[in-house]
Amino acid sequence: MSNPMTEKQKRWIAGTGLFLFLLLSALIFFFAGKPLIQFVQEPERFRAWVDEQGVMAPIAFLGMLILQIVVAIIPGEPLEIAAGYAFGAVEGTLLCVLGAFLGRVAVFLLVRRFGTRAVEVFFPLDKRNELKFLQNKRRLTFWVFFLFFLPGTPKDVLCYLVGLTDLPLRSWLFIAAVAPFPSIITSTIGGNALGTENYIFAIIMFAITLIISGLGLLAYRVICKTRERSQS
Repeated sequence: MSNPMTEKQKRWIAGTGLFLFLLLSALIFFFAGKPLIQFVQEPERFRAWVDEQGVMAPIAFLGMLILQIVVAIIPGEPLEIAAGYAFGAVEGTLLCVLGAFLGRVAVFLLVRRFGTRAVEVFFPLDKRNELKFLQNKRRLTFWVFFLFFLPGTPKDVLCYLVGLTDLPLRSWLFIAAVAPFPSIITSTIGGNALGTENYIFAIIMFAITLIISGLGLLAYRVICKTRERSQS
């Protein structure tokens, strides 16, 4: 019978796993992330690629979306706009919602496995005081849903932090599937308008998205500062 692993061995295995994850994330960002963003920023080239892939295009695009969520430093907006341009408003929105859901569930489970070591990669722990109200178990589900529903908040980074809270997995599954929908649909509709050469409508949609996201980010900062003062 083999001897059970000691705590030191468990920590070594966990640390090695995290190091490999960080190394893989860095390699993915430099060798795939940057080319990926450049690729989707060329709408005609991206649409041609989608046409060439046929039925595999949605699956390949889901992989791009999951990669973007896990490697939180890759911006998501170009992918959402490209989805609307190449797949249309409805299919593009559904793909973005599904990809974001799968990526954020993966991040949540990753953080639950590795703890603060996984979070420190993207979110300085000394800034956690700004989100102390997420330690309020009684209203935790409400605040997490609200932050992910509110456009303009740093959702890809926040999902790493949520993994450190006591939020149940079933609650996170619901939030990850439903809450980000409003912020996604405006980008995909704008991308679809570009694809159909409805440029005036596209400009209007992107302007609305920019204004709403700016207001959402401002509200996020105000909420963080207000809650931090009330709990200090």
